Amino acid sequence: MTCASFHKITAGLLAATLTGAASGTVWADVPILDLKLADYKAISGVSGSLKSIGSDSLNNLMTLWAEGFKAAYPNVKIEIEGKGSSTAPPALVAGTAQFGPMSRPMKGKEVDDFEKKFGYKPIPIRSAVDALAVFVHKDNPIKCLTLQQVDAIFSKTRKGGSDKDVTTWGQLGLAGEWANRPISLYGRNSASGTYGYFKEVALFNGDYKDSVKEQPGSSTVVQGVATDKGAIGYSGIGYKTADVRAVPLAAKAVTQCFDATADDAYAGDYPLARFLYIYVNINPNQPLDPLRAEFTRFVYSKQGQQAVLKDGYFPITAAIAEEDLKSMRLK
Repeated sequence: MTCASFHKITAGLLAATLTGAASGTVWADVPILDLKLADYKAISGVSGSLKSIGSDSLNNLMTLWAEGFKAAYPNVKIEIEGKGSSTAPPALVAGTAQFGPMSRPMKGKEVDDFEKKFGYKPIPIRSAVDALAVFVHKDNPIKCLTLQQVDAIFSKTRKGGSDKDVTTWGQLGLAGEWANRPISLYGRNSASGTYGYFKEVALFNGDYKDSVKEQPGSSTVVQGVATDKGAIGYSGIGYKTADVRAVPLAAKAVTQCFDATADDAYAGDYPLARFLYIYVNINPNQPLDPLRAEFTRFVYSKQGQQAVLKDGYFPITAAIAEEDLKSMRLK
């Protein structure tokens, strides 16, 4: 994620904060809804079927959006398949899906393959903000990890610069019963955008250790960590449960650790903050059909972003919604 992207979030967040303050809302370290987001109002003439293929991280959120949208349009059918971000681009190219949720931006080759087929690029919807969390068991006392330590824990190549492989909690400064406790690793499989994003940012484009227990979904990563006292794993913050704890992270050893919270994600201080995207095939020479247009408007509405809050992620701002809707000629 680029710094420029986060400057946009921060600017929008300031507007939301001022709006909330004006209406008596107290800003705390929790995500709040930007009151400038539009209320969604149903229109006539919307019907048909939609299919979404892509990110597991967005599976629950796509379901919540689908439920809210179908409440407004009972005759619309929506099918959701979440097996990993890498399944979205080929589904959009083949035309087997109208929406391609992804927890990472499309890679250059994925964009090229799409453009080769259609003659234009796919359009990304910035649908939510996530703090990709590094989870440990709730009883684990570790207070902070640098990305270099995370790399030494998860990667066999240690491109972050650590000179030692980290395999026990004692190597990270824990004492007593934790000193000799082996670290058990949980992660996603290679079809996952979360797998790719974590590899790029937390592992400095290095290679995962062979000992990482690859899981088919984000919820199973969290379940594994919850039932294994020596475990560590990574997943979107929306999958957090009472049995795990998100470890504060620092980009470098000399910098402060930041929590996987709304404040630190919006400010760009939390080093594993990212947008969650939905990619759409929009022909620049044709208007978007009413079904996809209205679903997109719903995602960007107060009701759509309320679903983001419900799922444990952080909502986008009205400024981002306005910018993206304009790019799709929906504003």
